[in-house]
Amino acid sequence: MLSSLFNRFWPGARFADPAPAVPLCVIGDVHGCLELLEHMLAQVPRGHRIVLAGDYTDRGEHSAEVLRCLSARPDLTCLMGNHEAMLLDFLRDPVRAGGVWLRNGGLQTLASFGICGVRPQMTAAELRDCRGQLQAAMGEGLIAWVAGLKTSVLSGNVLMVHAGADPRAAPDAQPEEVLMWGHPEFFRTPRRDGIWVVHGHTIVSRPAAEQGRIAIDTGAYASGVLSAVCLDGGAPRFLQVRL
Repeated sequence: MLSSLFNRFWPGARFADPAPAVPLCVIGDVHGCLELLEHMLAQVPRGHRIVLAGDYTDRGEHSAEVLRCLSARPDLTCLMGNHEAMLLDFLRDPVRAGGVWLRNGGLQTLASFGICGVRPQMTAAELRDCRGQLQAAMGEGLIAWVAGLKTSVLSGNVLMVHAGADPRAAPDAQPEEVLMWGHPEFFRTPRRDGIWVVHGHTIVSRPAAEQGRIAIDTGAYASGVLSAVCLDGGAPRFLQVRL
């Protein structure tokens, strides 16, 4: 059904149903919402490989707990989102990267690690001090876990990323920046290779599968709704948990 519908609107594009190599459950952006994450993990159907589409930190109140929860679960496949990239940039160069990160949820992440007195505007010395406190609070192991996150996973004809992909480039030729931050043609140009791209990053009112894209970020930190998609060779099935 999905194939015939999409081929009517996009002549020449062949959209078979998403067919991963193994059953998958891909979870959208968590953004510090620990309770929603725990409820979602409990709902994943047995036998499904669990993949998380990035953005575990910032904006929600429990970024530290979310990172610790995920890093302690070797059965999970966690992708890197642009918010994890901003956190790493802050750790590398707090003066250059601090302003952007703090304005986009970094304040909440620092607070979740017990770092107090942070403000949107801080001096270079204050930013360096925050970086030192964050390094100590996270520890080398957790920092290494975040730095080691993949930016994509391909299973069958399903490409899992955080933000999007260049529709004209093969899955193994995607720049990491595009996978974490998106591509200007991602929502305008359908792929021609039959690959479905599962992504978060862009908030939608409800999860949807259309034109070779499966969107699963329903803005958990603002909406109180965390979404996921289950893929097992048939039509996509969506899961949602609410506060």
